[in-house]
Formats: sequence, C-alpha cells, structure tokens
Amino acid sequence: MLCGVRLARHYAPRMAGRGWGRVIFVSSEAGVQPSTGMVHYGMAKTAQLAVSRGMARELAGSGVTVNCVLPGPTVSGRVLAMFDELHPGLDPAEQERRYLAENRAAASLLKWLIRRHEVASMITYVASEQASATTDRALGAYGGLVPTIVPWRASGSPYLH
Repeated sequence: MLCGVRLARHYAPRMAGRGWGRVIFVSSEAGVQPSTGMVHYGMAKTAQLAVSRGMARELAGSGVTVNCVLPGPTVSGRVLAMFDELHPGLDPAEQERRYLAENRAAASLLKWLIRRHEVASMITYVASEQASATTDRALGAYGGLVPTIVPWRASGSPYLH
C-alpha cells in the first residue's frame, strides 16, 4: 500500500499540471467489510480507501480522478494453493465450489470467485476517458459480496442516510 501512495503522490502533481490523469488504487471489499480472520488486511485496505478519498479531494478540479477498485475473493496462485491444502485431490472446480459453500465468499451473488480479468475490466473502465465523471469512489468488483445497497455514506450527502 505504501508504494502505491508514494507513486500517487509523485505522479499526481504532474497529472494535475497536464489537466488530466487517473489515480487508481486496488483495495479490497475487505476495506468495507473486514473479516475476523484477517483484521490486519482489512485495516490496511480501509486505510487505502481513506488515502484515496483525501487525494481525490486534494486534486478536485484538476482533471485528475482518484478511485479505488474493490475486488472480492479472486482466483490467484495463492488461492489455488490454499484450495489444494483445504481440499486435496479434488479438481479445481470442485475445490472452488466447496470453498464457496464453506466460507464467507458464500455470500457472493455470482457464486464463483472473481477472475483477474474481471478486476482488470473494472480498472480499464476507471482508467478510461469514459470514467471522466467518476472520482472519489470505491468501485466494487466483488460479485455482490457486500450486502448493502449503499455500502458507505458519502460525507455530507443528505440523501444517503
């Protein structure tokens, strides 16, 4: 996380000087819904959301947008290794099915773990010109895992009580 903050602080003034830029942090749904087994991870991801919000306010009106993408549980090499430890001898599809049935990811509305290309698609959008009016947002790529309509309240927004 610290490297991302340092990079953003280094490049954001240059982007603002050009009148255009994108700062994108990759946080996690654990930043708004920390799990009891990984409180330290949730805390770091919540801090990333705070940094993003502060930076977005600092760059207001500069043409630079600042957002966070919040992936949910995502298939990776480490996740596949964990599956092999939890459910040895089963094929990967069955390992994923069992993991979903037995863990907090069971709340996913997709009923599958997120794939890296799905997170990349969200990042591609946020980095694009099409996202020019999207700033100061935490955008979920978590398959409905966070069980709320509005997972956080924008400061000073009277219509989001």
